[in-house]
Amino acid sequence: MCDDDIHQGLVHDPRLSRRTFGLAAAALGGVAASSAQARAAVAEKDVEIKTPDGVADAALFYPEGKGKWPAVLVWPDVMSLRPVFRDMGRRLAAAGYVVLVPNLYYRVKKAPVVEGAFNFANPDDRAKLTPLRASVTTEGTFKDAAAYIAFLDAQAKTDKARKAGVQGYCMGGPLAFRTAAIAPGRIAAVATFHGGGLVTDQPTSPHLLIPKTHAQFLIAVADNDDKQDPTVKDKLKAAFAEAKRPATVEVYDGAAHGWTVKGSQVYNEPAAEKAWSELLALYKTALG
Repeated sequence: MCDDDIHQGLVHDPRLSRRTFGLAAAALGGVAASSAQARAAVAEKDVEIKTPDGVADAALFYPEGKGKWPAVLVWPDVMSLRPVFRDMGRRLAAAGYVVLVPNLYYRVKKAPVVEGAFNFANPDDRAKLTPLRASVTTEGTFKDAAAYIAFLDAQAKTDKARKAGVQGYCMGGPLAFRTAAIAPGRIAAVATFHGGGLVTDQPTSPHLLIPKTHAQFLIAVADNDDKQDPTVKDKLKAAFAEAKRPATVEVYDGAAHGWTVKGSQVYNEPAAEKAWSELLALYKTALG
């Protein structure tokens, strides 16, 4: 399940009270400070990537100075490339990775795809995302993933002798699975956070791709998603076991869908930091 109506991350929420707004502003002040520290050690570029379907806009991050690092592709959530995911890209690059964060919807619109106020409780606002989401297809993702991995491997800062990683948030979860399946020789680590639609009853279900991958997996599940359908985690565990793929499937108790996204009304810092630590541990093990 992907409860996009309860998180957006750094997009104005008109339901915020004056007190809550003050707390959010203070929190974002901390985000800005940490971002400034990351920028001191990380280079950032807006880039364009040719794909079979057009030209994708994306953000590229890598450590400054000499050296080469493993590549990581980050698939954002339903709101696509925006400030909170740029912050994630900077932070991950500061940890020693070449990071690419693409705009999911480049076929329709350049990022940011939503500007100003956006309220998921408003049907008219939600309708703005419908044509965008329709542009993200299974076959399109396979083509995009191949193009993005090739782009990362073409960067001078990328250490191609080491394996690559991919991570996805919400609707980006299935995209991470597809990336691992289309590039099994490159992708050695897959992480999803409050991923939606990882298990479906369709022949295109992401979990059916697990045998095609050669990766270690980290599946961080939101508590409310698990309560809505507790069978998903069990089906994932069974699929990983059958394919003999090492995987951690964990429900984050008390963490709601979208808990890793700073600036959202469900952001849970302790749980988000735990998930981040697990992510870095996965990459350290799988990517070297």
